[in-house]
Amino acid sequence: MDRNEYIFGIRAVMEAIEAGKDIDKILIKKDLQGELVGELFDLIHEYKIVTQRVPIERINKITRKNHQGVIAILSAVTYHSLENLVPQVYEEGMLPFIVVLDGITDVRNFGAISRTCECVGANAIVIPERGSVTVNADAIKTSAGALHYLPVCREKNVVSAVRFLKDNGYQIVAASEKAQISYTKADYTGPVAIVMGAEDIGISPEVLRLCDTMVSIPQFGNIGSLNVSVAAGVMMYEVVRQRLAANMNVE
Repeated sequence: MDRNEYIFGIRAVMEAIEAGKDIDKILIKKDLQGELVGELFDLIHEYKIVTQRVPIERINKITRKNHQGVIAILSAVTYHSLENLVPQVYEEGMLPFIVVLDGITDVRNFGAISRTCECVGANAIVIPERGSVTVNADAIKTSAGALHYLPVCREKNVVSAVRFLKDNGYQIVAASEKAQISYTKADYTGPVAIVMGAEDIGISPEVLRLCDTMVSIPQFGNIGSLNVSVAAGVMMYEVVRQRLAANMNVE
């Protein structure tokens, strides 16, 4: 990890929080205690920053300097809020189109999906606070710079994000190899959110229960599984195809 991607030391991390730095998460040594640590946790709770208690070995892998058992991983992007972005999309007269990622942890897949999102004009990409990719310099590079333009919404969890989108008029379409309906049969001409899951476990059952439609991409080979970034690209360009066929403005 590059030095400009993290801040270490209790005081330094507290100052970074108060200065409004975009922090992806804070790693804190297990059983670390003390008055200053208590003040740090007060700030963490106030600013709602994701925190993980980890073995000291994990922090030592990042830096051997005097980290005092605390290291903040900086985000390479400024996160947006769905609560603010969704009404803005409607107010600006855009055709709502959002991609939601459930459990995608591979930075290369995330970067590739983000690149396609930007190319098709998606309004945003949504990830959860926990169990998701770290949006770092590698993600920016893999996205070919798309993450400089594409809003990333990091929400508390995917379930609450999907429920919020449903409540605001979005049709939720889940891509699942278990679905019986072809991805071309769904209607993407209205406000839509496409949900993609991790390749190994797919979309969580809790999220699937909230989805309006489950679709699959036909496959005829032997391995029976597309890379998630490829599958996401297929889904996104079906949205574009249908909207262009309906003479809708996709920009």
